[in-house]
Amino acid sequence: MIDYESALSARVKGIAPSGIRKFFDLLENMDSSDAISLGVGEPDFVTPWHIRDAGVYALEKGFTKYTSNAGLAELRRQISNYMYRRFALKYDPMKQMVVTVGGSEGIDIAVRAIVNQGDEVIVPVPSFVCYGPIVELVGGVPVYVQTKAEDEFRLTAEALRAAITPRTKLLVLPFPNNPTGAIMERADLEAIAQVLRGTNIIVLSDEIYAELTYGQHHVSIANIEDMYERTLVVNGFSKAYAMTGWRLGYVCGPQELIRQMLKIHQYAIMCAPTTSQYAAVEAMKNGDGDIQTMCKDYDYRRRFLLDKLHSAGLTCFEPKGAFYAFPCIASTGMTSAEFCEKFLIAEHVAAIPGTAFGPGGEGFVRMCYASSLANLSEAMDRLDRFLKGLRSSGGSV
Repeated sequence: MIDYESALSARVKGIAPSGIRKFFDLLENMDSSDAISLGVGEPDFVTPWHIRDAGVYALEKGFTKYTSNAGLAELRRQISNYMYRRFALKYDPMKQMVVTVGGSEGIDIAVRAIVNQGDEVIVPVPSFVCYGPIVELVGGVPVYVQTKAEDEFRLTAEALRAAITPRTKLLVLPFPNNPTGAIMERADLEAIAQVLRGTNIIVLSDEIYAELTYGQHHVSIANIEDMYERTLVVNGFSKAYAMTGWRLGYVCGPQELIRQMLKIHQYAIMCAPTTSQYAAVEAMKNGDGDIQTMCKDYDYRRRFLLDKLHSAGLTCFEPKGAFYAFPCIASTGMTSAEFCEKFLIAEHVAAIPGTAFGPGGEGFVRMCYASSLANLSEAMDRLDRFLKGLRSSGGSV
């Protein structure tokens, strides 16, 4: 009889499951045909046809073998062109990038290439759920720095400076941010850069939502003076091109860092999916218009959702990136988890408690507006009804 408890890794056992999955599971098990999910961080658009067609064509032509470990040479050239065209960043396609299985693999191999046992990694929170656990899996120590609504959920130079110790090895910079929708403007990044100058701290800039900003163009910290040589930029195709299921991302950065990351990628993955890479070439070459169309639609939904949240009596910081709103529900007197569970049970609408995204998320919930306007409208009607029910029963809303 196998003793699985002793057979398993202590590190893995010590990591809690994602707080997001619980609410997906509750929704899936709910016997209701009218359930609405505002929890899935995924575009509701289908991958544009010309991109799908390129993937189909690659299959028909039999392009089904392994590619170079780092990715198709043509795809890397197109990524290089894209990064310069869209963000004024120059990367050598043969030496300074690796194509990965989603942005998630890029984050994983970056952390594994940089972090030693006991090294500290600064993670602004609330933020996506993967950073801390990945750090813990390699024996590193995540240091969570809480961002605040009054600062528009940006990482401030003061908060960063206070978190740095002699053991700090890496700073994760997850902007535009999931779950808050916060962005970092050039002035914010200049202040962060000033703190980092003179240190040996590497920056892992997760820019998967870089194309989804509203009212201004995204600026990467790699654009800031002295930051290029210490920054790894993670990006991908999931959000901007509605290609979540294609599982394709990439990392650009200094050759010395990419070389080490590529070794991990070689042994663990071999190469990213070939069909996806051919589709991604088409996305890079001819997908700018698709991005613009989807972003315009998200912006309309964003403004609609904000208006409805405020009308329902909830305060909400104006998200300026990604496709999430992060309303404050503290006025209900409930915890984030209690609010989401009761809202789901009463109105069959799934939102995600802010606590799923790390310290600092209590009192907030994440609502994804990458959903149809009809679903958003119905969900907000149900939210209004739910909050009115709380008020009539003596709740503190």
